[in-house]
Amino acid sequence: MGKITRRELLGQSAMLLATAGTPLPALGLERDNEAAAGKKLRIVVVGAHPDDPESGCGGTIASYSSLGHEVIILYLTRGEAGIEGKTLQEAAAIRTAESNKACAILEARPSFAGQIDGDTEVNQTRYADFRKILESEHPDLVLTHWPIDSHRDHRAASLLVYDAWLGGGRKFSLYYYEVDQGSQTQVFHPTNYVDITQTENRKRAACFAHASQQPETTFYPLHETMSRFRGMEIGTKYAEGFVQHNQGVAAIRGLR
Repeated sequence: MGKITRRELLGQSAMLLATAGTPLPALGLERDNEAAAGKKLRIVVVGAHPDDPESGCGGTIASYSSLGHEVIILYLTRGEAGIEGKTLQEAAAIRTAESNKACAILEARPSFAGQIDGDTEVNQTRYADFRKILESEHPDLVLTHWPIDSHRDHRAASLLVYDAWLGGGRKFSLYYYEVDQGSQTQVFHPTNYVDITQTENRKRAACFAHASQQPETTFYPLHETMSRFRGMEIGTKYAEGFVQHNQGVAAIRGLR
């Protein structure tokens, strides 16, 4: 292997930094694609349970809705197994109400895919059903779980999105978000960041809407630390990181 000169090393570092700092579509779309400037996008954020989209990318959701884009949060389940001492039906009712409250804070529309928390399935029927739900929203951009995650429901959500993306001709831009870095999301290295300094308060409020999960002492402290760390990586107070699946038609056309 030949030696790398200092000039080459600096050039490679600059290229990596430019890639790492690339904004997501719409949050910089006007600069990157003049033909698409002013277009209102439809964004679908897929999460396995109530509170996953809010904690993973609630600041980004708030940023998109603030710009006038339509955001749909598609929950794979209603969190049926998420409240100790409650039946599946009782927990689902409580957590659905919490999701509606969180979505109101983020100015997003809630939707539910009909699977059961802790008993999610990935099979031919589920693939077909989920694809119909997702395609009915006609998304320009979809954000979902990183496929290498310790939680089975998170992996199921990610695979269902990926299959719909492939089967539908890769027509929407696809990005992955992180949750509970280290304990759940594994080996996640962002390709894109969104500065959420101005919307972190709405993210916090949306997460705290899921009161049954005791967010103040369970998942939110870790996510606040993650947001601060991602912010440090790009020089802001708070940020969220994403990995772009860059083989889509939209990415090839320049929607990056």
